[in-house]
Amino acid sequence: MKKVAVIILNWNGTKLLRRYLPTVIAGTDDAIADIIVADNGSSDDSLQVLEREFPQVKVLPLDKNYGFAQGYNLAIGQTMYPYTVMLNNDVRTPQGWLNPLLDYMEAHPDVGAVMPKLLHDCEDGKPMFDYAGAAGGYIDCHGYPYCRGRIFEYVEEDNGQYDDGVKSVFWATGACLMVRSQLYHDVGGLDKDFFAHMEEIDLCWRIRLAGNDLVMVPSSQVYHLGGGSLPQGNPRKTYLNFRNNLLLLHKNLPVEEGKRLLFTRRLMDTLAFGMALAKFHFGDAAAILRAHRDFRRMRSHYTAHPAVNLLKQLPEERVNIVTAHYLRGVKLFPQLMIRYN
Repeated sequence: MKKVAVIILNWNGTKLLRRYLPTVIAGTDDAIADIIVADNGSSDDSLQVLEREFPQVKVLPLDKNYGFAQGYNLAIGQTMYPYTVMLNNDVRTPQGWLNPLLDYMEAHPDVGAVMPKLLHDCEDGKPMFDYAGAAGGYIDCHGYPYCRGRIFEYVEEDNGQYDDGVKSVFWATGACLMVRSQLYHDVGGLDKDFFAHMEEIDLCWRIRLAGNDLVMVPSSQVYHLGGGSLPQGNPRKTYLNFRNNLLLLHKNLPVEEGKRLLFTRRLMDTLAFGMALAKFHFGDAAAILRAHRDFRRMRSHYTAHPAVNLLKQLPEERVNIVTAHYLRGVKLFPQLMIRYN
């Protein structure tokens, strides 16, 4: 068996497969990795296209759309290579992208997961970071995710500013995440109740709680189109992000600290609801209400809570990203960290 399974989860993605799968095939060292497409019950001609145009790729058909989280759980459970890369079907990979990730994992057994530098796959060729993960993710003191290279809607141009060696991060992007397969199962895999969005942050949090580091390896980089399933501004995306962020905090924080933080978050989400109304974004406003309603219903599913608050262990977690960005006008990660280093 080869060391790595590069698993691409696909749902009705024929156009994306034709555009991006050839780059994965060409850029991946087939001596160390198999490329596997797990099809999430597509109703288009994805399976026929894979059989006809990409015979060198292994195909794992699932009987229906299980969502991102459970789809990967099922796929990884049926493959079980030593290492698994979860790779979106809208990611372009250059030659040799995988080798630095594997080399680092092999040399550092304390590292549970790694990610490459994630750039946006744009037509104008400007080297912009990608919104979904950029150069590695963190969570601020109120539970808001942000990245080196992306603070809320502001995304930086990549000028090599984060190429200064391997960097520990709190979470790694699900667009391209390499994990030890056994560890993935030991910590419970992706939470299927999340369905999609922030499920990789939840997974990374549990990997850290289990005593493992997560890092970004800048010598590897890939290019992500993004928005292939739900584009920015879609109320469904708003709903999933708000609901899953609340679930993320509830399940991964100690009980009393979680209660205090979630009280603050309810106040801040009320402000977000008001801003959506003021901008006449009624779909987003309704999505925020549904997110809080469903969080109240779903939180009872999670009865086990950790004894340690990981949000107090790294300087990046002391940041108040809302105040920094919206009140002080901070747009760049280095500016953000000046007062915390």
